[in-house]
Amino acid sequence: MNLAQSHFRLRNRCGVYGRCNVNNNGFLTFSQSSSKFIPDSFPGFKNQDIIAGLWTDLDNRAKGQIYYRQYTSGSILQRATQDINSFSNFSNLNFNASWVFTASWNNVAYYDKTSTAGYDTVNSSNYFVIPGSNSGSSITKLNTSSNINVPGRWAFRVDGESKPIA
Repeated sequence: MNLAQSHFRLRNRCGVYGRCNVNNNGFLTFSQSSSKFIPDSFPGFKNQDIIAGLWTDLDNRAKGQIYYRQYTSGSILQRATQDINSFSNFSNLNFNASWVFTASWNNVAYYDKTSTAGYDTVNSSNYFVIPGSNSGSSITKLNTSSNINVPGRWAFRVDGESKPIA
């Protein structure tokens, strides 16, 4: 599944892309789509940037939906601005959201296989694996772990200004 959209900027670490690919198996790519259902371990040293909400073997053929949406104005941008500025890890940022993209994999069949959650940049110059996301026994803890003191939520700078927050 691909989403064609206007250009957006993920400065420095991720370049400038003209589209975001919402892939069936729980991850986003920006230069090309992918149907891989077995996740790469990060660092993957690949030629594309990946954001993995939970990259694993999912199947939405029988039921389940994949939703995506972009926002360029309104309450979602206000909420994103407020949230990022409230996280102590970003207190010196003075963030102002101008674009928000959401993707959801709802009621899709999950096969108890390997998984990865986090992000990886081209040639793995920067990457982060959410602890426990690549361990089948710890995957149920993803909804309670965090790097911003909000259970189930993780936030990262991707503009090259700082290293991943852990």
